[in-house]
Amino acid sequence: MRIALSLALAALLFACGRSETSAPPVSAPPPSAAPAPARVAAIELGNAIGSDKRVTAAADAFAPADTIYASIATEGSSPSLTLTARWTYEDGQLVNETSETIAPTGPATTEFHIAKPDGFPPGRYTLVITANGEPAGTRQFEVR
Repeated sequence: MRIALSLALAALLFACGRSETSAPPVSAPPPSAAPAPARVAAIELGNAIGSDKRVTAAADAFAPADTIYASIATEGSSPSLTLTARWTYEDGQLVNETSETIAPTGPATTEFHIAKPDGFPPGRYTLVITANGEPAGTRQFEVR
């Protein structure tokens, strides 16, 4: 009886060992692609903007009475992205600085603008955009 029991146990161990080696290897699922981090993709200036927050006609020269719009296109995703628009005149004199915090999950557009009821003085202006405090782009324009 011991011999029969020993043979049965050996057969069972042999069968268990075979099933482990003959099973196809289990492969890990492919890693999911992490979303791209948010970044500024484009900066456009114009004197009119559409409902989609995009300028209707890009420009780099404006009349003194124009409202000057900046359309900031971003790509990627982030739980919090603070965009800052810093507008300066000629030698760096601050005209305006505003920030907008967004949580993009793909392409997005953010709008900034400046206006001066009595008109902007003629000259060269610079718009600097930062994203979370890091430089993200610069546009120069003129008021004529």
